[in-house]
Amino acid sequence: MIKVNNLCFSYGQTPCLENISLSLEEGKIYGLLGENGVGKTTLLTLLCGLKKPLKGSIEVDGDVPFNRHPSFLQDLYYLPDEVSAVNEVAVRWAANTGKFWPNYSQDRFMEAMNIFETNAEMKMNHMSAGQIKKTYISFALACGVKYLFLDEPTNGLDIPSKAQFRKVIMSLTPEDSTIVISTHQVKDLENIIDPIVILDKCDVLLNASVAEITDKLYFDYGTTFNTASLYSEQLPGGFIQVYPNTEARESKVNVEALFNTVHKHKDLIKGMFSHE
Repeated sequence: MIKVNNLCFSYGQTPCLENISLSLEEGKIYGLLGENGVGKTTLLTLLCGLKKPLKGSIEVDGDVPFNRHPSFLQDLYYLPDEVSAVNEVAVRWAANTGKFWPNYSQDRFMEAMNIFETNAEMKMNHMSAGQIKKTYISFALACGVKYLFLDEPTNGLDIPSKAQFRKVIMSLTPEDSTIVISTHQVKDLENIIDPIVILDKCDVLLNASVAEITDKLYFDYGTTFNTASLYSEQLPGGFIQVYPNTEARESKVNVEALFNTVHKHKDLIKGMFSHE
């Protein structure tokens, strides 16, 4: 389990994260959302120990990430948004690099590459940007780690590849792993992220499961505009509107509408989802 308590971080005199607290549980795929510049990438690098908190603390199963103990590092993988081409055949690069992770599986790497329809016998510096991204995603999943942090993994992927990404995530990750996916491409991941975390520089605006969200908010896909809705957006043929779910009705979360609702009513939403 990951526990973040009153976390603060800044770049020089520029604050990035202030007094951030949250818990991340095992066996879940978290969607980490937030406006540009709120510190999503910074949070991921803090979680994997690449940066040291200015104040506050992070514990991962009782370990402090910045200590970078080998026993901690062998059970996590962080995939940044930008990845580099390597002058090596993908299958050979994966086999050699995978030796650093005890649970690495070359068979799992090849299975992911096959799902992505990417040739593992190609040199990585001969691949397109999308093929390189799919190779790194395949490797990340092949490591078999307990903690997997992915920063904008669907950036650079075409439409078929985004569907393939959802398939490999759902089929090739251990059931007890904790996956945190930072993304702006919410439509790409809407059906696999649960819980949803919405981050602000000075707060965690939301950290709730889809079931909790739909228990307290109703997502209306109707044709009648309601001025009492917390958020409303006109779509072809009607509206997407968000209301408090006072009548215990079932609905399907629209992550974009949820995000806009949270940012429009920060204090209200925080109060609705407070566990205190």
